[in-house]
Amino acid sequence: MRQILSNSFRFSEPDDIARAQVVEHLQSSLGNQSHRQGYETWACAWAPDYSYFAWSCGNRIVQLLPWNRSANCIQDDQECHETRQTLTIDCGELVWSVAFGSGTSKTDNAHVWTRLKLDHNLILATGLQSGRIKLWNCGTGHLLLELLDHKDVVRDMDFAPDGSLHLVSASRDGTLKLWDLNMDGNMYRTLRPQCKWVYSCSWSPNKKFIASSGNYKCVVLWDVEDPYDMKVLRKLEGHYHDVVCCEFSPDSALLATASYDTRVIVWDPYTGDSLREFGHLFPPPRPIYAGGANDHYVRSVSLAGDGGHIASVSDDGYVRFWDLHTLGDPPVISENTNALCCAYSPGGAVLAVGTRNGEVTFYRSDREVTSLLHLTRMKIRKNLPTPKIDHLSIPIKLKEFLKYHDV
Repeated sequence: MRQILSNSFRFSEPDDIARAQVVEHLQSSLGNQSHRQGYETWACAWAPDYSYFAWSCGNRIVQLLPWNRSANCIQDDQECHETRQTLTIDCGELVWSVAFGSGTSKTDNAHVWTRLKLDHNLILATGLQSGRIKLWNCGTGHLLLELLDHKDVVRDMDFAPDGSLHLVSASRDGTLKLWDLNMDGNMYRTLRPQCKWVYSCSWSPNKKFIASSGNYKCVVLWDVEDPYDMKVLRKLEGHYHDVVCCEFSPDSALLATASYDTRVIVWDPYTGDSLREFGHLFPPPRPIYAGGANDHYVRSVSLAGDGGHIASVSDDGYVRFWDLHTLGDPPVISENTNALCCAYSPGGAVLAVGTRNGEVTFYRSDREVTSLLHLTRMKIRKNLPTPKIDHLSIPIKLKEFLKYHDV
């Protein structure tokens, strides 16, 4: 029988858990800054088509690196097409967030004259210390546009998943702002979650919700189907400390949130129910202590494209790879004492982890073949919200499965 020998792992020692394989390791060209302020990798992102990886590697610099999808590694410049070379972008000030966008959908304002035509260009958005957002052409590295309205650090950004080039940004000025890049970056809506700082924002893949989190103990879900009547749909309450990261599953049926209270919670965004919790400290701290310093702050969370795996990084020095359907310890871990952010590649084969000293480590995400039953559930849930499942003429157990009550 296994004994509880560690406060970070509930049933077994970390040495008894499989280690994730390191695929690549990137060091900042600025050198090892040893946790020097302003040189952290606060953000990294993958292009939706897997063509590029972007990371804020310290100071004012963002690097764009071509990615070899078949080999799961950085593409050598000599092997790349001339339009996919490594680019180094100087943003002029500290970079706090990065996001990729690409225009692929038809827009209603195609007949309107605009300065920029971004329909089929891959764009990198960088959120800066001053509150500015700068947009860059990934093919040339040239500055396309600056978005000016935030009054403080732009902590996170996310492009709408339908290729419409709508961008949502979260700032320490306490607001979310929505921008239409097809209209030369017109800022058409400001959302106020009633908190001092907004840390994170995420657009659901079905474009029905925007989730936001900040220095308060709940997550705000916004109904954004109607751009002229955006309103708070519900607040997800259950965390005991600041909620610093939120991300939807590929079918929009789940929302994962990471908090300084040492937990990741998986929610049903349609009902507000908490479906699963992943603890990073055992025994878990009582609510009064979870709201303070505990050395196990969860900094970031990311969901894999298969909808069944979650990765998290914590101040206790571990990267954890969780199976959504498995109780107990994470099946795979890795040591990383400086981790600040993490992001799964679009296919979910690789996890990128950014650190306090401006570096990025890529881990291979070894997973089993996704079951046909789960793939079918994801396909159904892309178009079927939770409340409508109860009206289906199917067995109760199947309804519970479609609601993810098996996790």
